[in-house]
Amino acid sequence: MSHCPFCKKKIAMSKAFCSRNCKDNYFQLIAIQIPKLFLKRIFIFCTDKEREEEIEKFASMHKWRLDLLKNKIEEEAIKYGYIEDPYKRDEN
Repeated sequence: MSHCPFCKKKIAMSKAFCSRNCKDNYFQLIAIQIPKLFLKRIFIFCTDKEREEEIEKFASMHKWRLDLLKNKIEEEAIKYGYIEDPYKRDEN
């Protein structure tokens, strides 16, 4: 058994994705590029409400799905230290 690269469901070895939707989401997620200056602006200089508005404007400007863009921004923000990873275990 193999796994779908987007949703991690088990699929047959002969298939690459479990559905067309997963395939489209996977390749759109790869295509999303977020500039570091955009991240800095929304996490340092913007309030939460302004951040949501900027993200929505950014998504519509580039014609990307909002949920995929938010996921990508969260990944990048964790990577650059703007927010804490909610799944990271505290090792004391």
